[in-house]
Amino acid sequence: MYQASCLCGAVKLELNGSISSIIHCHCSLCRKSSGTAYATNGFVDRDALQIVSGAEHIRHYAFKPGRLRHFCGVCASPLFSSNEDNPDKLRLRLGLLDSDISERPISHNYVTSKANWEELDASLPRYEAKEPGRE
Repeated sequence: MYQASCLCGAVKLELNGSISSIIHCHCSLCRKSSGTAYATNGFVDRDALQIVSGAEHIRHYAFKPGRLRHFCGVCASPLFSSNEDNPDKLRLRLGLLDSDISERPISHNYVTSKANWEELDASLPRYEAKEPGRE
């Protein structure tokens, strides 16, 4: 079982199942939705994802007919997407997970659409906390 929550903790989720087809999506839509260089998503069975608390805070945005992006109405954290063409699956935003997972990403997608400042697998310095010299 995996635990997940939004930034403010108003929405808490449990996943009683596996996560499949985990990808880092670099398309402009995922970049705009996440506010980052890419969004990491994985598919889960709708029946395996339980809203433990905060269902009343979940809002959605109809991106296209039949395609909804669900988010926390308090902190605006993206939660998952649903698609009426595949009603048994949800696309979970993996940044929500509070638990370690055993599954791993399988690809970077839409890399021709990636942000021009994103350098995949760049050899940048890595720190355990914020970079030295920043207050």
